[in-house]
Amino acid sequence: MPRRPTHTPQSGSNYAFDPRLDLNLFRVLDAIYTHDGISGAARVLHLTQPAISHALRRLREVFNDPLFVRSGNRMVPTDLTRSVMADIRGHLQGLFGSIHAAGDFEPAALQTEFRIALRDVAEATALPVLMGRLHQVAPDVRVVCREVARENFERELANGGLDFVMDRRFAASPDLRCVHMGHEQVAIVAATERFPQQQQRIGSKEYLRARHAVVTHLEGRDPIDSILAESGASRHVVLRCAHYLSACRVVAQSDLLLTMPRRYAEELAALMPLRVFDTPIPIAPIQVYLYWHRVRDDDRVHRWMRDEMFALSENGRALAKA
Repeated sequence: MPRRPTHTPQSGSNYAFDPRLDLNLFRVLDAIYTHDGISGAARVLHLTQPAISHALRRLREVFNDPLFVRSGNRMVPTDLTRSVMADIRGHLQGLFGSIHAAGDFEPAALQTEFRIALRDVAEATALPVLMGRLHQVAPDVRVVCREVARENFERELANGGLDFVMDRRFAASPDLRCVHMGHEQVAIVAATERFPQQQQRIGSKEYLRARHAVVTHLEGRDPIDSILAESGASRHVVLRCAHYLSACRVVAQSDLLLTMPRRYAEELAALMPLRVFDTPIPIAPIQVYLYWHRVRDDDRVHRWMRDEMFALSENGRALAKA
C-alpha cells in the first residue's frame, strides 16, 4: 500500500489511507496520469468509462484533492498528483514485480506498456528492430514513444512518465543508470542534382560557404556549431527544424546541406534524390546511451526489457559475437 508522501500537503489536501482501500484504484490513477484522461485509462485497463470515473471520485475523496482538472480533451494532473505519482508507481511496480518474481517469468504472457524517449533517428533505425523482436517474444507488450526535452529526462524517469531514455550523454544525477548502446558516425547529405556523380567529396571551404539546414530537436542548438566555434568557424544556417525526415525533403529540393547521423542518412538517400558525403572537418561519432532510474534496477519486467533493447544495440550484438 502506498506510504504517506514525505512532502507537506497543500492546505485542504490532508489525507489518510484507509487500510481497506482497493489497490486497483491506484492503477486507475496511474492510467489516467499516463494516458491524459478517462477514455484512455478505460481503454488500457479494459474497463468502462463510468467505472474509471467512479474510481476517480473515490480517489478524490481519499486525497481530498481534485487530482486532475480538465483542459480541452486532456486531464491535467494537479501539483499533488505530480508529487505522489513516483511514490505510487514505485509501490505498484514493486507489487507486480513481486508477483512476477514469485512465478515463472514468461515474456509471451506479458501485457504491459513501456514509455521511451527516442529521437527521430532512433525511431527510424532502432524502433523497427525492437518492435520486430517484441512481436516474436512478447506480442502484447506495448511501446509508447515520447518526445521530451533533455532537461526533463530525469524528472520523467523519476515520476514514471518514462521508463527509458535513449539519447546522447547528458548531465544526470547518480539516481540514473545508463549503458552505452553504440555510436553513430556523422555525414553530410545534399541534393543529387547539385553534385555530379564524379564529385566524391565536399571540401571544408565549400562546406562553410554553403547554406545549411540544422536539426535541433528540443535543445535548440546543434553540437556541430559548438565544434565549429572552437576553431573560429561558423555555418550559414537558413533552416532549423525538429526532424531529419522533413529536413531531408527540403535538402533534396534545394541547395542546402544537412549534417546528420550517417546510417539514417543512407536510409533516407535510398528513398530521396540525395547523396551522402563524408564530413570535411573532424566530427566525433555520436555516442548513444540507454538511461533508466535506479528504482527500476530490480524490477524483473523492466530488467527484461532493457536486456532486450541492449541485445539489439550495436554493443549488445558485438558482445554476442565475442
